[in-house]
Amino acid sequence: MAERPEAARPDGTPAIVWLGFLAMCVGMFMAILDVQVVATSLPTIQSALGIDPDQMSWIQTAYLIAEVIAIPLTGLLTRLLTMRWLFVAAIILFVIASAGCAASGSFGTLVAWRVLQGFSGGTLIPSVFSAVFILFPNERQALATTIAGVLAVLAPTVGPIVGGWLTETYSWHWLFLINILPGIASAVLAARFLPRQAADPSELRHLDALSLLLMATALTSLELSLKEAPTSGWTSAYVLSLLAVCFVAGGAFIGRTLRRRRPIVDLGNFADRNFLVGSVLSFVLGIGLFGSVYLMPVFLAFVRGHDALEIGMTMLVTGIAQLVTAPVAVALEKRMDARLLSAVGFALFATGVGMSAFQDPRSDYDAMFWPQIVRGVAIMFCLLPPTRLALGTLPADRIPDASGLFNLMRNLGGAIGIALIDTIIYSRSEPLGQDLWARLQAGDIEAATFVGAPLLTISGHSGSFDADTTALLDPLIQAAAIVQAINEAWMVVAILTGCALLWVPFARRPAPG
Repeated sequence: MAERPEAARPDGTPAIVWLGFLAMCVGMFMAILDVQVVATSLPTIQSALGIDPDQMSWIQTAYLIAEVIAIPLTGLLTRLLTMRWLFVAAIILFVIASAGCAASGSFGTLVAWRVLQGFSGGTLIPSVFSAVFILFPNERQALATTIAGVLAVLAPTVGPIVGGWLTETYSWHWLFLINILPGIASAVLAARFLPRQAADPSELRHLDALSLLLMATALTSLELSLKEAPTSGWTSAYVLSLLAVCFVAGGAFIGRTLRRRRPIVDLGNFADRNFLVGSVLSFVLGIGLFGSVYLMPVFLAFVRGHDALEIGMTMLVTGIAQLVTAPVAVALEKRMDARLLSAVGFALFATGVGMSAFQDPRSDYDAMFWPQIVRGVAIMFCLLPPTRLALGTLPADRIPDASGLFNLMRNLGGAIGIALIDTIIYSRSEPLGQDLWARLQAGDIEAATFVGAPLLTISGHSGSFDADTTALLDPLIQAAAIVQAINEAWMVVAILTGCALLWVPFARRPAPG
């Protein structure tokens, strides 16, 4: 582990250090939670503001695009403002934007506030993971990473239940108003207890505006293409145009950035082998984590017909397993090779994802219990050791940039994973439904059992069904086809998550935590 400059360590008692760090964690938790609580209540917001159904997704897309642009800029903003004042400014902006969202009376106003909310929220996540390696000595980093990691992955788990409860009990405005008091408290505590460091105003004089524009263009076009591809088709002119813009702007950004003495994002971090491996693992974790958190509500809502509150109660199993496992993960991370723990974590996580690939239309809480337990146990081993691999050996002055890139990789993995899942569900449901019709018309009892069709009706049957039987079977087959498509998506995500194991051997062994 490279030595940390003493200037980067705050003066004062450990309690003060932890208090400032916990304030940062609260802000990060609110930013991540905001995405999930809003997602569960989009139909309510749409109805309240009279938003066209085809525009509804922009409430989330605007936030996510702004967030993904802000994340890699964390290093530049940290050098310009210092870690302390960047966090305070970001959380204050997040609170103001949250109040603006709650007060919005039109679609355009809400989207504008969501952009500001996403940009300010995007800097909070990498700032927290930077603080782990800047504020704390080696022996405290595992615990700090665990606290940050638990909150980072707990927020998507509890988001559906919080969003559903708030909307049903109060109104959609409270999805945003809940950010205000915790945000103000974390801003006050961070301003009081985070270390004071010298800002570097010269960063503004050296700001490469063209690189910033190229990066924003590349990331925005990538996010838009991933949003549209499942419905419009990956080969549609619109999606291909967006991807072309992404590759051209991204390539120009990379080329320009690598030649700059003071780039807005230090891509040179990828030359560090451990950072590269850790970033790949972060990308793969994004696919598995975001994918599993996305697939469960899709199944429970569209197949089982559960509301947001019921979905949240089911998904709490993952969060509880994660919390129970966290102390064990901390203890092992201090004593064992991060590469071995990463391999175990991703193997377990891939197994837990794969266990969900065998659901039928009647699967519910009981069938989802053990897959969630396995995934919940695995999550901390997929987060803590890769974070140490990526950031634990870098000098302190490189960590803010590196943390931004590390967290960006996880978000990009999630965006690509969800686009892939949607593509599978959209493209596979119809042919799978046709196959089920053919099997039922041939008297296939196994297919009838899976669909939930009356066995006496199917047994010994051959040929087409009459109108009444067709009307009876059609909704059952549609639901069963969606289930099969979802199962295929689970399996693809499991295979991709398992591919992380191929990268682990390329990392060097870091110092234990």
